[in-house]
This record gives sequence, structure tokens and C-alpha cells, in this order.
Amino acid sequence: MLEEEINLKFPGRIGKKLAGAIVAGVMSFSLHFGTASAIEVVDINLDETIQRALENNRTIKNSISSRESAYWALRQARRQTAPTVSWSSQAETVGGSQYRSYDHRLFGNTATVTLPLYAGDRYKEGRVSARYGLNAADLNLENTLQTVRQTATNYYYNVLRARNQIEVDEENVQTLTEHLNNVNAQFAAGTVAKADVLSSQVRLANAQQSLVTAQNDYDIAVATLSSYLLLPADTILRAQDQLTYTRYNLNLANCVAFALENRPDVAAAEFEIKQAESAVRSAKSASKPSVNAIATKGFNGKNPFSDSYSDSWTAGFSASWNIFDSGITKAQVNSANATLNQAIENAAALRESVQLEVQSAYLTLHAAERNIATTRVAIASAEEDYKIAVVRYQAGVGTNLDVMDASEKLTEAKNNYYTALYTYNTAKAALDKAMGIPVSIDVVRYVSAEAEGKSAEEAREEAALTPEASEVPEMEEAAPPVTIDLSDAEPMLLE
Repeated sequence: MLEEEINLKFPGRIGKKLAGAIVAGVMSFSLHFGTASAIEVVDINLDETIQRALENNRTIKNSISSRESAYWALRQARRQTAPTVSWSSQAETVGGSQYRSYDHRLFGNTATVTLPLYAGDRYKEGRVSARYGLNAADLNLENTLQTVRQTATNYYYNVLRARNQIEVDEENVQTLTEHLNNVNAQFAAGTVAKADVLSSQVRLANAQQSLVTAQNDYDIAVATLSSYLLLPADTILRAQDQLTYTRYNLNLANCVAFALENRPDVAAAEFEIKQAESAVRSAKSASKPSVNAIATKGFNGKNPFSDSYSDSWTAGFSASWNIFDSGITKAQVNSANATLNQAIENAAALRESVQLEVQSAYLTLHAAERNIATTRVAIASAEEDYKIAVVRYQAGVGTNLDVMDASEKLTEAKNNYYTALYTYNTAKAALDKAMGIPVSIDVVRYVSAEAEGKSAEEAREEAALTPEASEVPEMEEAAPPVTIDLSDAEPMLLE
């Protein structure tokens, strides 16, 4: 029986309580989760995690929608100089005693074609500004992809770290259990005091609580990753990788230089400056006249006074010029200049932030690298120290406290080792993001293509790292929210 096996492994009152809790838990699981086979189990590695995130993440879909908005803003700006056609109709009835001998109804239709000819630089700068806005949206989308890659990587490493914590705590529980069995045997032989048994039981109980906490942390880490990948909340993810150490020969100065040239948000900030400069030039054009070519064609109904039909047409030009605007144009120019200064300051602040971001990730990476080497040595020393403490205790020349302390130091050394591995790998992911390691497009090639006068679509195609990345991203219908199935939920009763 399961309960008997637990009592043998964990003797005493603690074993009875643990057996009861586990058996009750198994029964509860059998009663309430009898359809556990329906839960999806997904074996996943880091590359698959990143790919799923790039395909499903909502932040990316928001960025695609922002790019779509910028695209249509450019289309709208290009249509500003295109001809427009309008149509107006009227229908009237004439009344009164003197018109009784005439048809009282009058119909009229007028078609007007308007072609903008000149408005200073407003039309041109509108197109330029919208074009830079689309370029910035392209680069912001790439920045979002890089951010999602880093976040998915961190969540995946959180799962690995939590799993390692469970392994460490399980080993600690196993070690303390074996030690408690040894203490009980010596207590039965009358060679140790009851206090040694009690202190060993307390230490084991604490270790078991740490294991429960570690298992809960692991479940939360898996649920967080599943949610980020838009998987059902009850999906069981089984990570296929291990936290490992791979040395990277990187130079801080080279990392910073690479980041300033390849970060998509830095390049997007430069396009935003150009967009603001275009807005200044457009504001200055408000003081210049506007000229339009206009043609109209009238299709009139029956004249009530002559019983005849008539039509007419006109063609010509219209011009307007704000001779006096009470300083409105100057205010618009000043506002645009303020926006330009803000864009310049934002770009400068971003470049400073990027340098600090790279430096912080780089230093964290190398600090963790040194800790990995140190903690490896510490584990070997702690294992040897624990063995010596156990032998001394069994020989009657050491104390139970020596064994407990040695066990605690061994567990701490293992935790420090896995923490160093986790910090190293997450720091590498942070450094990749800080440097702007690309996901879909090469930022340098994109910027160069735009400088050559190519459209955003052509620049994307030239800078694409994969055939899929060369395609213009399309906006999709929003996916429904992923929710937990509450169909079998029962009311919670508090005792």
C-alpha cells in the first residue's frame, strides 16, 4: 500500500501526516481530474519556444496593426494630390398662383472635378512624413520581435531553473531521510540522544516544505510560459533542454558599437527625427497659397418658366492665401520645432540607454561566468565535507549539528551553481536583445535600402533574413482569450 511505503520511508508522526496528505491528494485527483488524459502534454525546447512565441504573441500582433496603420497613412498622404470627383443634386418645387401654368418641379445635378496643383510643400512633406512613419513602424516591429524572443527565452529558463530547484530539494530530502534513518537506528541502539532524532526530523520537515514550494514554483513557471505562448492554461510543458554553460568571446566595445548600429529602436528613433523635420517644413508651408484646378458640369432639369432643359459647364482655377492669420502659422511652426527637439532628445537618451543596457548585460554575463567556476568547486568541497561529517557522526566523534550544517551547505552550493547558470543564460539573452541581434530583418541593410530611395516593402525584402520575413506582415483577426475550463468547478468551502 502507498501509505505503508510512505510510513516506512518517513517514520514517525511526520510520516503519518505526509502519508495522509498524499493519499488524500491522490484520491482528490482521481475524483476531480478523472479526465487528465485530455490534458495536452507538449515536449518543447528553446528554439520551439521562441518560434511559438513569434507566431502567437499578442504584442507582435499589436505591432503589426501599428504598421498597418502607418501603411494606410502613407496611402492617404499619396492621395492628397490626386483628383477628387464630387456630385451634388437638387430637387425643387415652385409654388404660387402665378406659376400655375408652368411645371412646378425643378431638378439639377452638378459634377465637380478638383485637382490640387500647389500648396507649398504641404503635400510633398505629408508623403515624406508618412513614409518615415512606415519605416519607423517596420523597425519597431522588429524591436518587438526581439523583445518577445528575449521574454520567451527568460520564461523558458525560469522553467529550467525551477526544475533544477526541485532536483536539488529532492536530493536534500533524500539525504536527510537517509540520515534520519541512521539517527533512528543509533537512537534505538542507545548511542545518541533523543534530541538528535527530533532535530533531524525538524530539518527533514523543513526540507519537505522547501520541496513543496519548489514544485509550486515550477508549476507557476510552466503556466506563465504556456500563457505567453497562448497555450491552454492546463497544458503540461516538458522542457527538453538543460541549463548549460557555453563560453562567449565578446568584447564590450564591440558589443556597444554593434548595438548602436543594429538596434531597431535606435534606427526607428532616427526616422522619427526625420518625420519631425518633415512636419516642420510642412508647417512653414502653411503661409503659402493653395491652387486647385476645378471643372464643373451641370445637368439641369426642366425650367418651369420656359418648358426647356439646360446644362452648363465651367473650368478654371481657384486660389486661396492666408494673408493674415494672427500668428497661427508661426504657432504651428513653433509646435513642430518643439516636437522635433523632443524627437532629438529621445533619440539621444535612447542611445545612452542602449550603451548602459549593453554594459549591464555584459558585466552580469561575466560575473555569472566567474560564479559558475567558483560554485563548481564549492559543490565538490561541500560533498566531501558532508561525507566526512556523516562518517564522524557514525563513528561517534562528530555531532548531529555538524551533519545538518554540512547538508545545508551542500544544498546551498548546488543552488548557487544553478543560479549562476540561470543568470549567465538570461544575461546572454539580455545581451542579445541589447545588441539588437536580428530576428527577421537586418537593420543596417534596411536603413541603407531606404536611403537609396526604396520603398518600405522593397527595403524589407532586401533586408529580410528569411523568405518569410521578406513578406509584408498582415494583420490578423484577434485570437480569443485563453481561459481555464471552469465547467467542472465546484464551490470552495472554507472550514
